[in-house]
Amino acid sequence: MRLWECRIECEFRISDSLDSGSRIWGWGAKEAAGGNPPSAIRHSQSRSGFTLIELLLVLVILASLAGIVLPKLTGRSEQAKITTARTQISQFEVALDAFEIDVGRYPTTVEGLRALVEKPTSEADGWQQPYLRRGIPRDPWGNDYVYRFPGQYNQDGFDLSSYGPNRKLGGDDDIMNWSEEDKR
Repeated sequence: MRLWECRIECEFRISDSLDSGSRIWGWGAKEAAGGNPPSAIRHSQSRSGFTLIELLLVLVILASLAGIVLPKLTGRSEQAKITTARTQISQFEVALDAFEIDVGRYPTTVEGLRALVEKPTSEADGWQQPYLRRGIPRDPWGNDYVYRFPGQYNQDGFDLSSYGPNRKLGGDDDIMNWSEEDKR
């Protein structure tokens, strides 16, 4: 039932209770007294809801906001992963230096970072502890860190790196414990 039909029906019922002199069958007292016909009542009613234009405008605004905010959030997450990888490499450096102080050498490439949590089988008489408490973490992209001793870029030390966001060796996104000047 439409809103204007309800209004006419309600007026008809009200007019039934009035004295019979002011009532005309099928119309309420308001229409009998020169009021608006049902078609005029229908157009004078206030509308509820939103127009298609209003809904489209809201969708355009929401899409614009999403277009601005989402790239910034994803860029932040990638930057956070890069920072995490740099921090983990720094923690490895501290643990490797502690290993070197206790044992008198850095772990070999074959022993790798595993020597920081498990005692190596060869020449590790001074090994005193696990140098990393929670095991060897992977880089933020799920890859193992690459450890090499003796280092190719750090001649007197070790090379430690992560392949970075593209998960491939080489490129500008690799994270390492040497500078670009050491590469040359």
